[in-house]
Amino acid sequence: MVSVKQRNIILLLLFIGWAIGNFDRYFINYAVLSITEDLQLNPTSTGLILSSFFAGYALMQIPGGWLADRLGSRRVLIVSVLMWSIFTALTGAVWSLTSMMIIRFLFGIGEGGFQPSSSKLISQTFPIDKRAWAMSIMLSSGGIVALIVPLLSAYMLTTIGWRISFLILGGIGILITILFWIFIKPPADLNDEETKPVGNSQAGIFKQIIKTPLMLNLFIAYYSIYAINWGLATWLPTYLVNVRGLDLISLGWAQTIPGFAMIFAMFLAGYVIDRLPLGKEKVVGAISCIVVGILLYLMYNAPSVTMFVAYQTIVIIFISFVMLLLPAIILKRLPSSVTGTSMGIANTGGQLAGFITPLAIGFIVQTFNGSYNAAFWMLIIFAIICMISLLTLNFRKGELVQADA
Repeated sequence: MVSVKQRNIILLLLFIGWAIGNFDRYFINYAVLSITEDLQLNPTSTGLILSSFFAGYALMQIPGGWLADRLGSRRVLIVSVLMWSIFTALTGAVWSLTSMMIIRFLFGIGEGGFQPSSSKLISQTFPIDKRAWAMSIMLSSGGIVALIVPLLSAYMLTTIGWRISFLILGGIGILITILFWIFIKPPADLNDEETKPVGNSQAGIFKQIIKTPLMLNLFIAYYSIYAINWGLATWLPTYLVNVRGLDLISLGWAQTIPGFAMIFAMFLAGYVIDRLPLGKEKVVGAISCIVVGILLYLMYNAPSVTMFVAYQTIVIIFISFVMLLLPAIILKRLPSSVTGTSMGIANTGGQLAGFITPLAIGFIVQTFNGSYNAAFWMLIIFAIICMISLLTLNFRKGELVQADA
């Protein structure tokens, strides 16, 4: 049995770890403006830099989840934070496009094990009716980071430069690794029925997960919503500077508003999802995707930066809701013994989108001579795909779902 105090310590550390990981990820979206200038890169090369992290991150999702299920969430979390911190620091030492791509890829490998293992730890230490809330607390740090990064990035980039900034971020990550080593103490005994092994072997469990119909839908939904999220996160700073004419400082202030919205959305989503009747989450999620698609269209066609940011703020709220809804479905519908692997499989879709979408947008923008019109329509189509995948979720088929029902 895990005490409330132990749960709070674990959740606080997961919150901090997710925050620094997100800061490292979001910072590159602003630093790339300086990196592109220093390394003399075109939009396609910029897309390669932004996508290389996600290639490694996506590649590590399933192995990271499997390792968490097999070796324990604590070990995977510590190695994950240490590895990404090292390669964050090394980002400040790159000398070419190739070296940047390799280091960002390895950074992605390091960070790839964090979400599956943290999800497993949450499923082990929190009761079912508190898991969406716990996940929302952890993920809300991403909203806080999204609020801080624009202004802090502008300050750091204009004062100490992008190279020293990455060295500092790497050092902070190493300090957090030490905190994880000292304070993360997962439960020694897990007697709850849902945490017992579901299959006779790891291979058998993996096959059971793959054969569970809702996993395909979740994979597609993850891909679609993260394509929108990372498409906006990686390219909006460049778009707002190059197309809408903002400077770095103005950009930083403009993006604090969506940051506040993300924090609000994460806390609200955790509260709402834990109280949704079983089966209704897919309907609410699908409606959210429809709203996202409509607002993306309005956002791109906004006549002013003020209206653009207003639409973006509302988009962020609904995207955040869907991004929390998807892991909550896994935490509530599947046994804790397979949470790490299941989360890894589903989140692979999201991180593949993180790899492909920035690269695709870079190619589209270069092909259409700087126009972002086709890129925004691509994101709208992904909102429709996400809606369909959520509406067709099947909660009745699959041995794992039936065993946990």
